[in-house]
Amino acid sequence: MTGPLIVQSDKTALLEVDHPNAVDARHDLAVFAELERAPEHIHTYRITKLGLWNARAAGHDADFVLGVLDRYAKFAVPTSVRTDIVETMSRYGRLVIRRAEDGGLELTSDSPAILVEAGHHRKMADLLGGRISETAFRIQDWARGAVKQELLKLGWPAEDLAGYTEGTPHPIDLTEKGWTIRGYQKLAVEKFWEGGSGVVVLPCGAGKTIVGATAMTVAKTSTLILVTNTVSARQWKAELLKRTSLSEDDIGEYSGAVKEVKPVTIATYQILTTKRKNEYAHLALLNAKDWGLIVYDEVHLLPAPIFKMTADLQARRRLGLTATLVREDGKEGDVFSLIGPKRFDAPWKEIEAQGYIAPAACFEVRVDLQDEERLDYAMSAQDDRYRIAATSPVKIKVMQDLLARHVGEPTLIIGQYLDQIYTVAAALGVPFITGETPVDERERLFQAFREGVEPTLVVSKVANFSIDLPEASVAIQISGSYGSRQEEAQRLGRLLRPKADGRKASFYTIIARDTVDQDFAQNRQRFLAEQGYSYEILDAELL
Repeated sequence: MTGPLIVQSDKTALLEVDHPNAVDARHDLAVFAELERAPEHIHTYRITKLGLWNARAAGHDADFVLGVLDRYAKFAVPTSVRTDIVETMSRYGRLVIRRAEDGGLELTSDSPAILVEAGHHRKMADLLGGRISETAFRIQDWARGAVKQELLKLGWPAEDLAGYTEGTPHPIDLTEKGWTIRGYQKLAVEKFWEGGSGVVVLPCGAGKTIVGATAMTVAKTSTLILVTNTVSARQWKAELLKRTSLSEDDIGEYSGAVKEVKPVTIATYQILTTKRKNEYAHLALLNAKDWGLIVYDEVHLLPAPIFKMTADLQARRRLGLTATLVREDGKEGDVFSLIGPKRFDAPWKEIEAQGYIAPAACFEVRVDLQDEERLDYAMSAQDDRYRIAATSPVKIKVMQDLLARHVGEPTLIIGQYLDQIYTVAAALGVPFITGETPVDERERLFQAFREGVEPTLVVSKVANFSIDLPEASVAIQISGSYGSRQEEAQRLGRLLRPKADGRKASFYTIIARDTVDQDFAQNRQRFLAEQGYSYEILDAELL
């Protein structure tokens, strides 16, 4: 055995990065394992229950998982790990949610003992309506989502075969004029439709919107699309008008500014989570029409209150779109049980090799705090240290050096703190965009950037998501949401649209050496390391 992988009895797998088969191994491991640590030479993956159940839901069995481990293992896979994988994966689908002949919901199992175990759990008892037979319980009509959540927590993830409402029919077709749907986009829709509900994972810039639009043309039904912000809503609308047969009259926007309910309605997460007198004021939107399909854009950002709302929408097909299923709040299980399992996942480097996203080089530029800042940092409370390190004025000189290195290239400078953004924009003499910037002004500046009128923009986290800036080829990250892996992926994603001249994208992170800024950076990089991106470390003094 000469493979790149060492599988350990604690269900971690160590991957030798420089091994000739490492790329193939990483690709196959991603189906069921999560990257935990990614230093230079050895990456650590963990085989988790949720990862195994996601693989099982996607049609892979224990033989597939063990086959991957055996294929790449340097030493024999421990027997305890083999047994655990088989037993864990066998738990998926032992309980099944079905539609009874009278139209009600049933929880069934081929094992009466498993059924009794699940049914007698305290929280499950409130969701079930009584025993029908030795192999079936009635499920309360409203409890389909809650049952799936609880069963996942109990370690018996249910397979949902109860079907979906078709919704109000609405004609919609693709209009492939000047473009054609890509093979992986078509496959993603097929996998989603085969499973009924679930999540499609595609790199930023790989056309997630087209996957959503294509799913709508298959469903041909009234559709609710949930997005992160108003700018994203307008981009979705523009894309649907361009890619499908839908007209202006077919598409409504439901946000803080506009309240339209049409056969295809695009709403923001923010509006759905708005409370008045301690009640969700716009909850009625979820039942305003007989939706046949609900699309969740950037599903990894789904606010916690939406999970409760989604639990009540299990009869409707649900499509989650994201570049990464990583959540910093640990609620990946809720996405799995309420939106659905991962149906399709295209590795970033694979899409890059096909020429659909731009190649990117990642750099970590390390700066030294000045003596006064270092003293301030040392004497500050832990909660304040990241802000002090991340907003250090010494980073401005590095930004100037990087802009000089990339003269004429469309550049985004991305930060977390508003006072830092104002300071940097003033020092560099370039415009800025934050959450406080009116939507019309944001769109004007983004358009000026697209046209090359404004070659550099300083942006807050509003630019993390769903902003289409195809020619952006340089990003300079100066501060962020602590150690957020999904934010790192989103920010690199701003650069991945293929460039007209074929040039490579450059992604820089400026961090303060020997501070929590450096520690957070290591965590942020984990997801991209899993996708095959490596960070070259540069000293600011040598730029």
